[in-house]
Amino acid sequence: MNDAYGISKTNKVRQLREKAHYDRATVHAILDAGLVAHVAFVQEGAPVIVPMIYGRVDETLYLHGARKARVIRLLERSDRACLNVTLLDGIVLARSAFNSSMNYRSVTVFGTPQLVDDHDARIEALRVISEQSMPGRWDELRAPHEREVRMTGVIRLDIESASAKISTGVPDDEDEDYEIPIWAGVLPLESRFTELQGDDRVLDGVTPSSIVQDLQGRKL
Repeated sequence: MNDAYGISKTNKVRQLREKAHYDRATVHAILDAGLVAHVAFVQEGAPVIVPMIYGRVDETLYLHGARKARVIRLLERSDRACLNVTLLDGIVLARSAFNSSMNYRSVTVFGTPQLVDDHDARIEALRVISEQSMPGRWDELRAPHEREVRMTGVIRLDIESASAKISTGVPDDEDEDYEIPIWAGVLPLESRFTELQGDDRVLDGVTPSSIVQDLQGRKL
C-alpha cells in the first residue's frame, strides 16, 4: 500500500493547494483526533448531510445509528458517500476582514458505504466507535444487550480516496496594510475535555476509573 492516496478529480484540492496533504499519516491523524464527521450523500437527486460519530481502523471508518434511522437506510442504498472532519485551531485576525481566516485541520474522505450485517463484526465496529471518543471505556462497561445490537445499524466506509487540508500561521496581509495601526495575530482555539460532572444516581462509594479520569484535559 502506498504511503499516500492517489490524486484524482474527486479528492484533488483546488483552492490553496499548498495547504493540501494526501499522505495517509496526516489523514489518519486528523481522523483520529476528531469526534464528529459530517456525512454527505444523495437522496433522490438532492444532497443530504448528517453529523455522525465514527471510529477508524486502518483504512475503514465505521458509523452507527438506529437501524431504522433514515441516514442508515439511505447510506445502505447509496453507491457513494463522502464525509468531512474539521478541527478548528484558531482565528487568524488580519488587518482586513478579507485577509482574516482560520487555522484548521480538515479531512475529506470518499468511499462506498456498506451495511455491516454480521453480528460479531457489528459489535466490534461499535467497540471501535466507542474507542474513538472514550478510549479504554468499552472494556469496563456492561456488555451490549442483544436487543441493543439488533436495533443498531452500522455502516462501514472503506477509504477509497481522501485529502487533508491544514492551515497554520499568522495573517498574510497586503504590504501596505502593515503600516495600519491595527493589532493583528492569531487567537488560538482549543477543543478539550474539562472536569468530570457526576451523575446524581451513581452508587455511593463509586468513583471514576483511571481510564475516565485520564480523559480530563484531553485535547482534540
